[in-house]
Amino acid sequence: MTTYEDRANHGDAPDRTYSRVGDDLTAVVERVRDSVESVIEGKPEVVRLSLTVLLAEGHLLIEDVPGVGKTMLAKALARSIDCSVQRIQFTPDLLPSDITGVSIWDQQRRDFEFKPGAIFAQVVIGDEINRASPKTQSALLESMEERQVTIDGTTYHLPSPFMVVATQNPVEMEGTYPLPEAQRDRFMARVSVGYPSPEAELQMLDVHGGVSPLEDLQPVAHAHEILKLIETVRAVHVAEPVRRYVVELVSATRTHPDLRLGASPRATLHLLRAAKASAALNGRDYALPDDVQALAVAVLAHRLLPTAQAQLNRRTAEQVVREILQQTPVPVEAPQETGIGLGRAGLGYGRQQSRRL
Repeated sequence: MTTYEDRANHGDAPDRTYSRVGDDLTAVVERVRDSVESVIEGKPEVVRLSLTVLLAEGHLLIEDVPGVGKTMLAKALARSIDCSVQRIQFTPDLLPSDITGVSIWDQQRRDFEFKPGAIFAQVVIGDEINRASPKTQSALLESMEERQVTIDGTTYHLPSPFMVVATQNPVEMEGTYPLPEAQRDRFMARVSVGYPSPEAELQMLDVHGGVSPLEDLQPVAHAHEILKLIETVRAVHVAEPVRRYVVELVSATRTHPDLRLGASPRATLHLLRAAKASAALNGRDYALPDDVQALAVAVLAHRLLPTAQAQLNRRTAEQVVREILQQTPVPVEAPQETGIGLGRAGLGYGRQQSRRL
């Protein structure tokens, strides 16, 4: 069995400075988490998923019924970070140029001058994104995937970090345009806020009864700190068996009889990156299958299309993903006598049947 010392001799040892960097990550994340949770009562798992997507360089789709705090969550996350923020209220008459920008003729210079749109910010809040036409929705495609905007043949790069947080209401469908699959696939994860518990709702009355807590919310982290955290997440190690496990989960969605459209290779990348961010938030410099399992539903479900028969049977994409998690064998660590742990070394994994989450 290959040990940590063997890997060190081959130049593949863990970064011994990760402990210090991990402490810095934990401190910054705790500040941001506490800041957001001061506004969003009783939803720590939703706040954690939002931070996971941010550190994984993804985009977040918040989908739920009216009045549960979708826009409040997006605003609280944006205001907790000292980044440039733009809010776009999507309406049927919104034009693509309102998002990306437009070139205007300058009489004095006798030339066209580019006026950047709302997308030129580090955190972009898209409120009720499904109320805009597909033509306007598609204005986000290039910016979300390539982090750039092309106007009149000129490419403009967007600032870093860059994150789109979009909200939509899945209940009231009149006057809305469902997001096409290409648009939904660009969101790393979808989250539902849900109704608060009676205790959290009672506390909300005390906190929100007078003034909005957003008014007093101040940034608790700088953009350069977020960039350092993103670099830390990129360095998280993922063992080959865990990577194979991610591929097997995504591949299973493409052959499942209840799905007419499975997850794309982009979904595989998003699930891996999200697992790395989750591992870093847990203070580890290596990802485990548990990280993948915890995020599989949030990362995969919104990309899947159930068949007509599955819809008649009231089968949801979330149920299908959970079923796949139960059926896919999970890589497990084999016992060892030496080394620092196979989770970091990435060796000696066996297989076992999936356990219930």
